[in-house]
Amino acid sequence: MRNVIFVLTLIGMLFFSNKISPKNTKNNPSVIAASGDSIEEKLLSRAAIIKKFIANNPNYNKEIVFLIDMKISSGKNRFFVYDLKNNVIMDQGLVAHGIGSETQTEGQMLFSNEANSLCTSLGKYYIGSSYNGKFGKSYKLFGLDQTNNNALSRNIVIHKYAKVPREEQETPICKSFGCPMINGEFYARIEKLIDDSKSKILLDIYY
Repeated sequence: MRNVIFVLTLIGMLFFSNKISPKNTKNNPSVIAASGDSIEEKLLSRAAIIKKFIANNPNYNKEIVFLIDMKISSGKNRFFVYDLKNNVIMDQGLVAHGIGSETQTEGQMLFSNEANSLCTSLGKYYIGSSYNGKFGKSYKLFGLDQTNNNALSRNIVIHKYAKVPREEQETPICKSFGCPMINGEFYARIEKLIDDSKSKILLDIYY
């Protein structure tokens, strides 16, 4: 068992010496192992919370979860498609946060569950049915925590937006009105996962 832990730790150190995982995780998924990196530790911690939450609930997908780390700059990949069974990042991409979450201090954000706040809300969501709206096909989000249980009434949804870049960049990307808004190419991959899932996929936004 100690040998297994050592190997996983070594892999994690190799993958995460500069960032959470290789840039092209779509074709080169990375194994997550605790190696002291704060982003990595949070990812493992949130995944563990999700596993516990869905353990006895057949309504939720037990194989994958979408994790968004709002502590990461918006110009960097922070929307992770995570394999719960193998502790692997399957895919990742950029995601916008709400303009109301901006502050005057770089690296600090505000979060709110209130109507018209234009803020991102933290917490667990399940992804509901799709509909065609202003941004084309979008997915309703249902908040499962006190911090996000107004998501449906606030019209917080997953949708694509042409101005969200495909590649990482040094500067912040565009802002949303509170929705997790992603690039069209990344959205197409997310869309397939949602539509192919026989149970509801969870989304967890944390900071």
